[in-house]
Amino acid sequence: MTNYPHDAVLVLVEVSPSGRVQKSAAGLLGAAAGVGTPVALVVAAPGHGQAAAEQAAAYGAASVLVTETPSFTTTLTTPAVDALVAAADLVQPELVLISNSIEGRDVAGRYAARTRSALAIDAVGVSRDEEGVVASHSVYGGAYLVDSAASAGTLVVTVRQGAIDARADAAALNAQTLDVSPGTAPAATITSIDEDVAPSGRPELRGAAKVVSGGRGLGSGERFALVTELADVLGAAVGASRAAVDAGFVPQSYQVGQTGVSVSPALYIALGISGAIQHRAGMQTAKTIVAINKDADAPIFGIADFGVVGDVFTVVPQLVAALNARKA
Repeated sequence: MTNYPHDAVLVLVEVSPSGRVQKSAAGLLGAAAGVGTPVALVVAAPGHGQAAAEQAAAYGAASVLVTETPSFTTTLTTPAVDALVAAADLVQPELVLISNSIEGRDVAGRYAARTRSALAIDAVGVSRDEEGVVASHSVYGGAYLVDSAASAGTLVVTVRQGAIDARADAAALNAQTLDVSPGTAPAATITSIDEDVAPSGRPELRGAAKVVSGGRGLGSGERFALVTELADVLGAAVGASRAAVDAGFVPQSYQVGQTGVSVSPALYIALGISGAIQHRAGMQTAKTIVAINKDADAPIFGIADFGVVGDVFTVVPQLVAALNARKA
């Protein structure tokens, strides 16, 4: 039986029903490598475990535990929780890292309740001090950065997608099959799965490295095309403020903020967004924030690294032209 290091960090690698490893895995394994030795857990449908394990090793997992189960596509959440319990019994980690996705939050909550572990949600970083592992959180609309830690036992942390820049060095594949006893906890039954295929080549908003968002200042859905034009030049995802969504400019899936998607890109460009606290809560942890707004007193300028006071319909076309000229 494999002996795992005392500083092992157990990372749940999210895998889609078709076997695709989610992008969040790279950041989770990078975070794990910063505080210990990454041990990946892959839970997949039959036939998909090997490829997912190879990808986890490429992302830096020192070892990979693999379990394949038909219930992965027929039962919601609990197969991953059962596997986490079995993996933790084997590895005895000090820290468990899970993506702060919809499914990840569900898995983390169920696992923490089942094992009576401490749970830290939506962390933007993890580190280690003289007493152990610490999770960092952006709270109150990004106004404060606070830390949390477990006073005893294992700390379970969900990590905001895109918040971790660190990446672990690729490792040789060291995979082991994990035997999992199916649990008896109640769970919803999955009757069918239809994977949503994005209709464009733009990155997915959640976890994107670059995001261009538009607000009510764009004026209409037709004029919101200015946002997509700049996003396409930059290879960025498209987002929006709640005001733009409520006005019907774009679908709710575009919404960035407290009641929308939380993002932590390397670059966030806000066009015609005033910067209400609800919106700032979902994007304030971006590494670089650029704001363009004709209102010099807009709250967004209080958190922006670079600000342009001007009409977006004058400034942005000039910016797009300049970017295109550099590509020529």
